[in-house]
Amino acid sequence: MAKAKSIYVCLNCGAQTYKWQGKCTNCNEWNTLELQEEAVNDHSKGFNLAKASPPVLITEVSSQQEERYETGIVELDRVLGGGVVPGSLTLLAGEPGVGKSTLLLQLAKEFSEKWGKVLYISGEESLHQIKMRAKRLGALNGNIYLLSENNVESMMGAIQEIEPSIVIVDSIQTAVVSSQDSAPGTITQVRESAANLMRFAKNENVPIFLVGHVTKTGAVAGPQVLMHMVDTVLSFTGDKHSLYRILAAEKNRFGATDEIGIFEMKNTGLTEVQNPARLFLSGRKSDEPGTAIVPALEGTRPILVEIQALVAKGYGGLPRRQFSGTDRNRTPILLAVLEKRLGLPIGNYDVYINVVGGLNVTEPAADLAIALAVASSACEQPLRYNWAFFGEVGLTGELRAVSQPEKRLNELCQMGFNYCLMPTASLKSLDNRVLLKLKERMNIVTASNIFQAWDYCKKG
Repeated sequence: MAKAKSIYVCLNCGAQTYKWQGKCTNCNEWNTLELQEEAVNDHSKGFNLAKASPPVLITEVSSQQEERYETGIVELDRVLGGGVVPGSLTLLAGEPGVGKSTLLLQLAKEFSEKWGKVLYISGEESLHQIKMRAKRLGALNGNIYLLSENNVESMMGAIQEIEPSIVIVDSIQTAVVSSQDSAPGTITQVRESAANLMRFAKNENVPIFLVGHVTKTGAVAGPQVLMHMVDTVLSFTGDKHSLYRILAAEKNRFGATDEIGIFEMKNTGLTEVQNPARLFLSGRKSDEPGTAIVPALEGTRPILVEIQALVAKGYGGLPRRQFSGTDRNRTPILLAVLEKRLGLPIGNYDVYINVVGGLNVTEPAADLAIALAVASSACEQPLRYNWAFFGEVGLTGELRAVSQPEKRLNELCQMGFNYCLMPTASLKSLDNRVLLKLKERMNIVTASNIFQAWDYCKKG
């Protein structure tokens, strides 16, 4: 018979050992072993040598057209890559109170109206609590089934009985497998519950959404192998003091991972933000130094964001370098280029850089806007209000071309910007007809290096 034994499980790779040690011998990570109670059989299991199915040539596998279920939530569909894939296992992770359950209940509402039955399984709330939220969200639909359960075997039985078009499990940290003696939320239970639901989703060809908790460091609670099991990992983030939430894909086997979805939290639930530029540019001042606008690309979507920089005199000790929303490895290089090439004496000054709205803009196209915002703050020289900037800055101060300048310029035109400063090399990549149409709507200024770019800004 199986009996419970104390073992140490690696939070990173799931390796097990009966003795604590500082470093995991499997993945070489330090301080990742956690004590767990797990059922261990007294006898070793043998290998099953029975043939389940023979190998098949890849050329003989039948081709099927990709099928996706549109959720009815445009921002969610964009992040998923066009919709939900049948048989997929998706993990939605986020901090407590960010709106994970609200988003999935709205997904259940939209999905039930378009595709049929939806099964919402909760191991944390009672059916009465879920109905209260559903009433507030307007999600009282006859195709939505509720189940308050944390046993995985019971969940799978209910799925087979109802045959829903999609299943939502809130949350995977509360799910338990009866064959394991450990408590809910432990590494063993999370791993085994996810593995059982993954096999069930593939066999029954039903998509399953899992809600995942996060630790205080922002990582998904449970073993790291959980993120390897699922097909898609969605991260739902947002400041508790802000109404806006950002949905991003950290992993997606069926689409890109560079798309984001933006939502606004209201009393009636989450609403989609169709025009993020107006959100991120609202409240912008026209005569303050240290601000610059960049048309950043989030996947295939251009978004105008404001870069703010503050250069202040430091008082003793090493100067502070604090960056929020920019690449922490690339931004110090830009500061060095400004000091070496432009001669700005910012080496002994504190430098603070922030991307308004909580976005992370890490693409090289934001280099020029970051550099000019810092130079503007250091020289107390405001940049022109209706100008935007994009381009990659090299170590010698040259401006390099970036991808998809046409999309960036079109977005600037739609938002009413009159001028755009961009690399000369990016202008050469535009088609002549496209360029003529763009020049009819706005003034395009080009520069080949950071010196010319800063001269244009000082003249403006």
